[in-house]
Amino acid sequence: MQTTFKIRRFTPADLDRVMHINQTCLPENYSSSFFTDLYERFPHTFIVAEENGQIVGYAMCRIERGIIGLAKKGHLISIAVLPEHRRQGIGYALMLEVMQAMLLYEATECFLEVRVSNTPAIDLYKKLGFRITQTKKSYY
Repeated sequence: MQTTFKIRRFTPADLDRVMHINQTCLPENYSSSFFTDLYERFPHTFIVAEENGQIVGYAMCRIERGIIGLAKKGHLISIAVLPEHRRQGIGYALMLEVMQAMLLYEATECFLEVRVSNTPAIDLYKKLGFRITQTKKSYY
């Protein structure tokens, strides 16, 4: 499979398109201020995938402190790829990029939440080395 997309950091000019992708792909939708806040606090972990000059996917994260407060953990807040651009390696590339970027913030681990019914996402995360550590009843 030939890669025709590129991964780059989010810029404020991308906000409307990222919000469109979020609203198209996911039931949990965020305000523009939520996206902007994450970008301002953690710009390295807010990235987009672009194909033919058009944003087709994004991933955004934040860095959190562990229970004791010493360890830093990367938290994947949201990732989405437009349906017509899935199964091309975009989600995988987005994940690799944000996990690498978390190191810039000295995160020692990464976590995320995913619906138990979202088998394609779970398969992707397992491929990347994630493991299920907890199932939250009625999370979504």
